[in-house]
Amino acid sequence: VRLQNARVLLVILVLFCLSAAFYLPGLAPVSFCEPGKDQVPDCKSTIELFVNRLDSVESVLPYEYTAFDLCSEKTLKRPSENLGQVLFGERIEPSPYKFEFKKPATCQKVCTRTYNTNDPSDKVKLDFLKKGMLLNYQHHWIVDNMPVTWCYDVEDGQKFCNPGFPIGCFVTEAGRPKDACVVNSNFNEKDAFYIFNHVDITIHYHIVEHEQLGARLVAAKIEPKRNVTIWDYILESMPHTNIQWFSIMNSLVIVLFLSGMVAMIMLRTLHKDIARYNQMDSVEDAQEEFGWKLVHGDVFRPPRKGMLLSVFLGSGTQIFIMTFVTLFFACLGFLSPANRGALMTCAVVLWVLLGTPAGYVAARLYKSFGGEKWKTNVLLTAFLCPGVVFADFFVMNLILWGEGSSAAMPFGTLVAILALWFCISVPLTFLGAYFGFKKTGIEHPVRTNQIPRQVPEQSFYTKPLPGIVMGGILPFGCIFIQLFFILNSIWSHQMYYMFGFLFLVFIILVITCSEATILLCYFHLCAEDYHWQWRSFLTSGFTAVYFLVYAIHYFFSKLQITGLASTILYFGYTMIMALIFFLFTGSIGFFSCFWFVTKIYSVVKVD
Repeated sequence: VRLQNARVLLVILVLFCLSAAFYLPGLAPVSFCEPGKDQVPDCKSTIELFVNRLDSVESVLPYEYTAFDLCSEKTLKRPSENLGQVLFGERIEPSPYKFEFKKPATCQKVCTRTYNTNDPSDKVKLDFLKKGMLLNYQHHWIVDNMPVTWCYDVEDGQKFCNPGFPIGCFVTEAGRPKDACVVNSNFNEKDAFYIFNHVDITIHYHIVEHEQLGARLVAAKIEPKRNVTIWDYILESMPHTNIQWFSIMNSLVIVLFLSGMVAMIMLRTLHKDIARYNQMDSVEDAQEEFGWKLVHGDVFRPPRKGMLLSVFLGSGTQIFIMTFVTLFFACLGFLSPANRGALMTCAVVLWVLLGTPAGYVAARLYKSFGGEKWKTNVLLTAFLCPGVVFADFFVMNLILWGEGSSAAMPFGTLVAILALWFCISVPLTFLGAYFGFKKTGIEHPVRTNQIPRQVPEQSFYTKPLPGIVMGGILPFGCIFIQLFFILNSIWSHQMYYMFGFLFLVFIILVITCSEATILLCYFHLCAEDYHWQWRSFLTSGFTAVYFLVYAIHYFFSKLQITGLASTILYFGYTMIMALIFFLFTGSIGFFSCFWFVTKIYSVVKVD
């Protein structure tokens, strides 16, 4: 009954998350009213337009709005950014574009720029503008916390919408605009640059009738061929829902296949093995043991490099809990795209606060492996994996600094992250390790022999490397479609909002990694190979290698990135994601296999 109740609760939770994925509660709505009318409380008459960083699909380097010498507002204070926005390189600034509600304005001059090609400083500014047009850098404007979306006609009378619009166009010698610079005017000159220095903005609104709340913006239109829409319109216009359901069905088929295989082993083969082993009463029968019971005296023998394995498992546990909690809150709508930077901020804060589970798991497992160098274990847990990630991130940040990109983290933020690591995460890791070493070691159901058993010659399929390579295929098959959308949101600047789907794929990935590892672990134990600890970790962790291969394929087939700096940045950040994914999936494989081995050896009679 308890198991059925748990399953019902899980189904309700997943359905609730899926329903939340289609409706994202943003920030509190803002009411607007005509100037001079004060009858509506908390009502604004001025509509502000903010500008964000400019980025490109052909370059990983984003730049601040002011870097292109565009019309800017220098009198107002820029909004403060949270940690997630700083990490993603967002730099929101006030713009000189101002509107009064229900007050039309025509031909308003914002600013004037004059350049002298003989002036070296002006020449640098013009060259930078030309570079931005050649690389198709995109504006990102914000009205009432809604992103600007550039829509233009494509084939079959449909429209393609992009969250941003280019700063200008480069017309080639053939007289054709480069890339997707679609405008309603003819280009008279060839091999020339055209900057978009005129915009027509139409703001749409609706009146809130109940409670006299005034009016709320629903859409704003920018010409030529540019428009801004409310969140509901943006999300409903996304064409990926059917593909997401295909991804879920594909993953479920894999899970059902694996579940059938595991169920067959558990209910038939393994059940028969246990019954046969427990019926052996005589000494002669016991001497004729075969299969996985033969290695009962060695199956819990401490693995080689147990220190490193325990450190990896501690960090993997930290990442697993962080990912689960972050996706759960995102699934409920707290971390929607309307709340900019909230997703990354939540993940970083959770990682800092989850140092205690990492230290506890690493210390408890290391003690069970018979380790005695507890100081080294604690220090490695606190500094090894986070140190590798921070070193990679710091090198990438140096490149961004050198390129003058807005994604370069300010020195103060870098110090703040180091303070979070050393002053909060490290002490919490030490605290968890203290409790982990204080507890008694994990009791195994069978004793370990003093003399190790020799592992017989293995066939090709039961050798470590083929099993590890095969073990990562099925988990990767569950996530590769979802992975495409995630990479699009990171590198192609497309909006990702289907956290309900992502949470469901996360659950499927956990189940698939567990079942695939248990399946291969059973086959290796039947082949009398008891070295399962590292193999279980690497079997599901090898999914990260397929992720890395897919990221390389994505770079060459989907992206148009040019330049050495952008290429280094892409692969540098990809290596960080691959390492985190390796620790995450590897820990799932180890703990599921550890549970399986403990369970089957606890139900057989061993003298």
